Amino acid sequence: MLSDMDENHASFKRIKSIENLIQSGAQLTGHLLGYARKGRYEISPVNLNRIASETSETFGRTRKEITVHLDLDSSLKAIEADKAQIEQVLMNLFINAADAMQDGGDLYLKTSSVINQDMGQRLNTPKPGAYVHLQVRDTGIGIDQKNMERIFDPFFTTKAMGRGTGLGLASVYGIVKAHDGFIDVESHIGQGTTFNIYLPGTDKKPHRQESSEPEVTAGQGKVMLVDDEEIAVDVGIEMLKKAGFSVVSAMSGKEAIEVYREHGDEIDLIILDMIMPDIGGGEVFDELKAINPQAKVLLSSGYSIDGKATEILQRGCNGFIQKPFGMEQLTKKIFEIIGKS
Repeated sequence: MLSDMDENHASFKRIKSIENLIQSGAQLTGHLLGYARKGRYEISPVNLNRIASETSETFGRTRKEITVHLDLDSSLKAIEADKAQIEQVLMNLFINAADAMQDGGDLYLKTSSVINQDMGQRLNTPKPGAYVHLQVRDTGIGIDQKNMERIFDPFFTTKAMGRGTGLGLASVYGIVKAHDGFIDVESHIGQGTTFNIYLPGTDKKPHRQESSEPEVTAGQGKVMLVDDEEIAVDVGIEMLKKAGFSVVSAMSGKEAIEVYREHGDEIDLIILDMIMPDIGGGEVFDELKAINPQAKVLLSSGYSIDGKATEILQRGCNGFIQKPFGMEQLTKKIFEIIGKS
């Protein structure tokens, strides 16, 4: 609807407000999934130093009363992680620190390489091996011992009504645990707070970041959209057609297999919902690959159940897009997949 009107339209602001509310709801759901340890979506080797640097720079532009200090180990190993989830961890810790430094202060970020023996006695026994240590320290008001025992509890907050959901640190805890990591906290009233996060290191090299992503142009192929929700199919078809693609759809796993068996040679990409009532996305994916081992599939879901999304990606699925997504996100993902040689 927004793409069909300009900013002067009488309903533009109302529709924009609806979109913002949906995004807020999706963010809240993301926090809950993070706490429930179902937050890993696209796992790849990533550079924690780069994420820390970029996220702190973004934060620093919005909180100029806080000085950010970086001490990043240049020899740091990569971690296997969902980049967006790690960014969420950092941003939640930054916001928590900012709330403790209302009149300004200093925020210190430090990364280092450690092994399991270096991680202290407070943590559960970590598996032997190399870890990446991220320390986030603030000069804020500190946390008293009574609240320290509850800071990772969902919905616990010391903020005034309407100023926080109490899910920020709970989701931090869940995301770290979902990545097989550990987190602890030290704090004293008037002396600031320090969070220590340990994540398993990997010798795999981080994927290179592309400097720019060309825009998707019209007429780049035929897409099959598979989703059991009628509204998702209707809106998805509109979005894809506006982006210049021709579209076929299927509203069940069984139908998707039948359509692809008949028209697979015409289809450049399949957007596949992960959760469907008749046949799940994983089984459908395997059937599609059996028909055509070269089939290109973009997995779509609002969440991951017991790592099923990761399992499908590891079996050769070409990408993942998290609902709700906008037209720009969708076309970018499609380009990443069908634009490859």
